[in-house]
Order: sequence, then C-alpha cells, then structure tokens
Amino acid sequence: MPKSRPSPLWFLLLLPYLGLLIVGLYNRAAPDLFGFPFFYWYQLAWVPITSVLIYLVYRSLPDDE
Repeated sequence: MPKSRPSPLWFLLLLPYLGLLIVGLYNRAAPDLFGFPFFYWYQLAWVPITSVLIYLVYRSLPDDE
C-alpha cells in the first residue's frame, strides 16, 4: 500500500507551537482582559484554539476501515 502525502492541514498544528514559542510577542501586561494581563490570557487563549485546530486536522484524516 503506497503512503499518502499528509494533508496541508497538518501545518495548522504548528500555529500554537509558534504562537507560544516567541515569548517576546506576548511578554507585556497591556491590554488586560477581565483584570488578567495580556501575558496570561494570551497563553490561555491558545488552549481552545489548539483544541479546534486539532479537531480540524483530525476530521481531515481519512476514515479507517
């Protein structure tokens, strides 16, 4: 059975990694959200975003038979 090429959607999984890897992008206090500094809510926002991205990539996989 020949190996198929991975879907380009797999590259979506790099977004959370890159978004959190460069700390200089979010290492500040302003703007705050509900009293939380940007540093904290930016990182916390990646939790549901990453879940949605993983779901999209999972749904793009072919079904096993």
